[in-house]
Amino acid sequence: MVARIIVPTNIKSTEPFEVRILIQHPMETGYRLDMMGTLIAKNVIKNLQVTFGETVVFKASLGTGIAANPALQFWMKATQSGLLKLVWEDDLGAVGVAEKMLEVM
Repeated sequence: MVARIIVPTNIKSTEPFEVRILIQHPMETGYRLDMMGTLIAKNVIKNLQVTFGETVVFKASLGTGIAANPALQFWMKATQSGLLKLVWEDDLGAVGVAEKMLEVM
């Protein structure tokens, strides 16, 4: 699974900024049928967590109401540069990780 973390290029200390996350994932609801008429197994991202350094800055539990390739956004502040890390797990046990180094001015 692939993900992108999008942040502004000029992050100023203590000023809020937007973080956008795009995750490539099918988010299967468990209600669709394949071409043979067989039910496609449910497979959605169930847990998602974003940390900055050692601090959790965003956490979500997703369900079948979220479209494929989910896009999420939130706001945060940073007083120093550091690593923003996204970790998620889906119903099949697959774990995805994406990281972005934030440079704070």
